[in-house]
Amino acid sequence: MDDALISAVKTNNNKQKSESDYYRKYLEMSTYENELLNLKVKHVAGIDEAGRGPLAGPVVASCVILPHNYYLLGLDDSKKLSEKKRGVYYEEIIKNAVSYGVGIVDVCDIDKYNIFECTKIAMLKSVANLKVKPGHLLIDAMRIDIDIPQTSIIKGDTKSVSIAAASILAKVTRDKYMIEMAKKYPEYHFEKNKGYGTKEHLEALKKYGATPLHRQSFEPVKYLTQKTITLFNFE
Repeated sequence: MDDALISAVKTNNNKQKSESDYYRKYLEMSTYENELLNLKVKHVAGIDEAGRGPLAGPVVASCVILPHNYYLLGLDDSKKLSEKKRGVYYEEIIKNAVSYGVGIVDVCDIDKYNIFECTKIAMLKSVANLKVKPGHLLIDAMRIDIDIPQTSIIKGDTKSVSIAAASILAKVTRDKYMIEMAKKYPEYHFEKNKGYGTKEHLEALKKYGATPLHRQSFEPVKYLTQKTITLFNFE
């Protein structure tokens, strides 16, 4: 592990942890993977998503196969990591993973179907984008229609290293996209809120209406856009 990674994880909310503390937690989060490996499952993949709750932007899923006996210091659920730490982990994961895939479903499909179905579609896309077929899927609180054995784990991003890695890839991929979109729609400050319904974001919706990135089927977007004139061309 390089110095950047070690430096990034040595402090967690200003509380010092020893490397043995991190290693013990990593072993606990590797239980599902190790049980499957003991059953001779060759490639165990973790799947998670980012972006089910925002008012704007796509839903993104990631599927990650970590190497057997791989140890990534301080790996955890993406929501427990700072943006800077997620960036460091993102680079480590894509550099060391046996394979990883990302699936993205845009706003048009979210409005056409629904966010639950589109989350499953994004997950299926992420599996399809792997270069190695997994022998088993560990999925954060969902099941998908695919001919690969799978285990749904409630709060899986805190209980499985593979799902935690997938949560980081999905989150960083989506955040990068929303930061890029902030340049196109600066009024909404997507670089800060990533499409979530912050007070600042809701005020911008009231003032400017919706952009093509906004989920028209979501409240309060649906309500607010009925009360305001949309200023952006959807074509």
